[in-house]
Amino acid sequence: MSSDAYSDKDHHEDVKVLHGMGYAQELSRSMSKFSNFAISFSIICILSGGINSFAQAISSVGGAGAGIGWITGCLLSGMFALAMAQIASAFPTAGGLYHWGSILGNRFWGWLTAWLNLLGLITVLGAINIGTAYFFAGTFGPMFGFSGTDGQVVLFVAAITIIQALFNHLGIKVTTMLTDISGYIIFAVTAVLVLACLYFAPAIDISRLWTFTNYSGEAGGKVFLKSDNVGYLFLLCLLLPVYTITGYDASAHTSEETKNAATSVPKGIVTAVFWSSIVGWVMICAITLAIPDMATAAGQGWGMFFGTMDAILPAALKDVLYLGIFIAQLLCGLATVTSASRMLFAFSRDDGVPLFSKALATVSPKYRTPVNAIWTATALCILYVVLAMTIKVGETSIYVIVVNSTLVFLFLSFTIPLVAGLFAYGTAKWPAPGPWAMSAGLYKLVTVLSVIGMGVILFIAVAPPNERVLYVVLGFIALALVLWVAVESRRFEGPPTGDRIAARKAAIAAAEAAVGEKT
Repeated sequence: MSSDAYSDKDHHEDVKVLHGMGYAQELSRSMSKFSNFAISFSIICILSGGINSFAQAISSVGGAGAGIGWITGCLLSGMFALAMAQIASAFPTAGGLYHWGSILGNRFWGWLTAWLNLLGLITVLGAINIGTAYFFAGTFGPMFGFSGTDGQVVLFVAAITIIQALFNHLGIKVTTMLTDISGYIIFAVTAVLVLACLYFAPAIDISRLWTFTNYSGEAGGKVFLKSDNVGYLFLLCLLLPVYTITGYDASAHTSEETKNAATSVPKGIVTAVFWSSIVGWVMICAITLAIPDMATAAGQGWGMFFGTMDAILPAALKDVLYLGIFIAQLLCGLATVTSASRMLFAFSRDDGVPLFSKALATVSPKYRTPVNAIWTATALCILYVVLAMTIKVGETSIYVIVVNSTLVFLFLSFTIPLVAGLFAYGTAKWPAPGPWAMSAGLYKLVTVLSVIGMGVILFIAVAPPNERVLYVVLGFIALALVLWVAVESRRFEGPPTGDRIAARKAAIAAAEAAVGEKT
């Protein structure tokens, strides 16, 4: 349904569903179906993860890492997206993952999901913007004296994150206008990049895309440790697509700002992953086919994308492509601020953040955005970047450790509500699916495959030399368990249910009146 066809009756139905879950329509419900798709598509952003981490496809098993590895990793993410979409249709609220864990599981699972997802979103925002800083250093940086030193990266990330937060502050219409544009930019720039790679490639050897070559260790620029186990190296190449094809939970986090959310949100999740997977695969394969010499490129390690572009593209065309990629990466960070702030807002609305919940759940009457949550997420991201760029663990930057930890945190936060939904489906907790739904049997199969995929993701995320990631994840979970037992189990009530929903009727009316909502 187009945004023009969205009637007062449709709006009333969306708000009625929200009221039925005990929440007020404080945020502005103005996102179209395309905008909900675009915000997830912008966060996934194949021009961010797909470019900045391209070396992971080659420095493991060579061209097969692109031709076969990308699709394999996308299938893993796709299972999560399908299972998530089924739940999103039935429970369309901001901070979706947290609510699903609570409603379908219990207070503890919801609380743990919230903290895992928040930690993942804040750190992935930092990782995206650090990647953007390094991309800028490798492209336009020399013109501005920007070489990508740690101090320069911190200042650069602080500046762009504040700008991203400012646009978010100004309202969801401003944000969606930019993320809508981002969707078109990603499609257009990727199309030009693919055509340029194929046109200027010295030769096209299609067999590269299914040829396994061991480029681990020195041969692959030390992206991965030397190993003779090709099966193990193939699993490592999945880090590229799995890291890139994430962030689609943004469609769920913006449910309360999306028109016809029960159908638009699940479609946004699934289509964002589908198109990112297909278009990303074409892009990764085109870059791989354009490489003049695979052994030379592999030896360049993390710089192999730039090395390939420098070797084959005319300078003017290369600069135009770099500018388009840079803009897409900036908008990727902007969309991630949106996702992180909505998660923080939704969790705080249920008193999930001790001492600060009331402030973080505040919505600006003028802009209809959770302004305090936006700026808090921004401040936490900048703080993380400062720590990430200054703390070393041996020879390894803590940034490398936390990026892989982020992958585990995000997918664990996806897995908890999915497992809860698997057991709750068809019970009193979840008696009927939403308007967008797979058959019960297919839904359960997809969910089981997602849980198996979580095991694969955990394995590749903690593989050497990143075994410290496991300590970070286990340390966080141990700390969470202590906090839950000592404090939160007695304090945190979770989302409203039963009589608590009815008791909130007056508070809901007051909250909507405060922001000028007419229902």
